[in-house]
Amino acid sequence: MGGVVSFSLGWLSLAPGNAQAPPAPTGLSWDQVKAKFQAANPTLKADAIGVDEMRAQEITAFLRPNPQFTLSSDGTQITPHGGAWQPTKGTQMVSTFSYLHEREHKRELRLESAKEGTEIASSLHSDLYRNLLFNLRVAFIGVLQAKAVLDLTKQELDYYDHIIDISREKFKAGGMAQIDLDRVELQRVQYESDWQAAEVSLQTAKLLLLQLLDDKTPVEQFDVDGPFDLSKELKPLVDFRQLALDNRPDLRAAVESIQQARTNYKLAVSNGSTDPTFSGWYSYNPSFNNPNDQQTLGLSISIPLRIFDRNQGEKKRTQLDIGRNQQVEDGTRAQVFNDVDSSYAQVKSNVILLRPYKEKYLAQALRVRETVTFAWQRGAASLMDFLNAQSDYRQVQLSYVQLVGAYLTATSELNLAVGSEVLP
Repeated sequence: MGGVVSFSLGWLSLAPGNAQAPPAPTGLSWDQVKAKFQAANPTLKADAIGVDEMRAQEITAFLRPNPQFTLSSDGTQITPHGGAWQPTKGTQMVSTFSYLHEREHKRELRLESAKEGTEIASSLHSDLYRNLLFNLRVAFIGVLQAKAVLDLTKQELDYYDHIIDISREKFKAGGMAQIDLDRVELQRVQYESDWQAAEVSLQTAKLLLLQLLDDKTPVEQFDVDGPFDLSKELKPLVDFRQLALDNRPDLRAAVESIQQARTNYKLAVSNGSTDPTFSGWYSYNPSFNNPNDQQTLGLSISIPLRIFDRNQGEKKRTQLDIGRNQQVEDGTRAQVFNDVDSSYAQVKSNVILLRPYKEKYLAQALRVRETVTFAWQRGAASLMDFLNAQSDYRQVQLSYVQLVGAYLTATSELNLAVGSEVLP
């Protein structure tokens, strides 16, 4: 009987079935997805406008005080006196110009502080982009992993359907009991369930990525493509630490905040100085001291006496703010090292786990499955051995896909910690 019902399994592979399917949409690469994200993400665009608003404040900071113009009159007679009423004869018209002169480089310090504020806002915008890009990358990897799982489950379902066809032929030839055929066919529900779950996971992953891209494309018409595998060797940890110190925008913002705090302290000291107001006026009317002088010119200077208020509170606050920002910078630097070290360890751990899969376990699981299937087909292995070998193969393949996804997520975390895409 064995010679009648035996079938060669040499043609079986992990390739999908030959069923005709509608053409798949062209997958976007990571660079294309990133470009769409930069152009369309509303959170990123709104924050960029905030940076432009900070830049506009530089104009305000460097403006000079406006001069003041005052027109006044005095000496108009409003009631008769001694039977005489000449209301405008004694009217005195006075036009006054005054200007506040700012000393101790107040304008320059305001401008310097505003420019430093713009630099901080720009660095924080880069940090927002860094974090959003990480979320985008994780979503992109999620789609790639869901596609890999779906492809795996489809291949497994196609493979198992062929096993069922062989089992039915074997049953018809009398080489298999009905109960064993039922057990083989019942096992198919697990493969079909895995396939349906993978379909839903892929749809969910694509929807998340579309949301981050603010893209209204129907999910059926959207796809991405990219490498889903182990990349090149890791550089030493010290290299990543130095890259993080050079590239992390949150650390750069912390350093810039210290400089702005120092500038703000200088500005507070400057604001404690006295600013005189110069005034000049012209009047058309005889002066009281010189009846023959009908047109007069007057000048004055007003100097506030800063006896009580010398801006002491703001000087103290800005001085304390320097120390606070230095502490924040120290904490941020420590956080940078922690982020790099932990993410580097995670990537290294995933590499250690993935290498034996690529070098040994995948091929070993395939060899065991095909050997046990061949033996079961000829009656040299039990049905339970066959089902266990099939289950082990599926678990090894799925574990490999999940490890690749975990590895790529860990590399994204390392890119996040470094502040640039140093790993693909």
